[in-house]
Amino acid sequence: MDSSAPDIRIVLVAPSHPGNIGAAARAMKNMALGSLWLVRPKQFPDPEATARASGAGDVLARARVVDSLGAALAGCGYIAATTSRERDQYFRVTDPRAAAPRILAAARHSPAAVVFGAERTGLTNEELETAHVLLRIPSSEAYPSLNLAMAVQLVAYELYRARATDAPAGEPAVSLATAAEMQQLYAHFAQVLDEIDFKDRTESGMHLMGRIRRLLQRAELDHNEANILRGILTAVQNRRRHAGDPPR
Repeated sequence: MDSSAPDIRIVLVAPSHPGNIGAAARAMKNMALGSLWLVRPKQFPDPEATARASGAGDVLARARVVDSLGAALAGCGYIAATTSRERDQYFRVTDPRAAAPRILAAARHSPAAVVFGAERTGLTNEELETAHVLLRIPSSEAYPSLNLAMAVQLVAYELYRARATDAPAGEPAVSLATAAEMQQLYAHFAQVLDEIDFKDRTESGMHLMGRIRRLLQRAELDHNEANILRGILTAVQNRRRHAGDPPR
């Protein structure tokens, strides 16, 4: 792998066709990306993957196979996830060309990731909630379906194209909070909301934590900011526990 290549993981979640894995590896090598992560692939390693890689066997050889998306995102800061479907307004959605400079800027500080879903079903809402931004590849409304490897090629091309511009716009001053740190923050948030009996006031009563997650993902918290919020949550918990004590 080129030592100057950006630290960007291409993450394929539950790919069902080994040929797509090989073609994705080839697309990555074309665009100087070498970090391929596979979450629960149906068939891998597989001769068809090797054949379709067509010279990118080194990318396949280094591919990491893991059991969960969380494991694939371990240590990552900025996360982009691909989607072909309309999502509700609380997700930030953009196209790969607009997102590429931000992904590259974040990758200078900690690993960044671009996540692709299974061929037939894409990513679930729960998987999408790990992302700071959703990527939609512009395509014909009459036939918007893209092959998995084609989608990887298009995103990889935009990342390669953006590298040629020396534009560090949007580069964060410090590393973003990792996916694991954000999950800890959300679990802490949910615990405190339960303790203070703060309920979702919407008609369905089911979306509060989802909206909080998306709000904070859009905010792109760094490590220190995530710790500040957790400190506030802990202070709320401590104040409630001492509410019956005499004033100090």
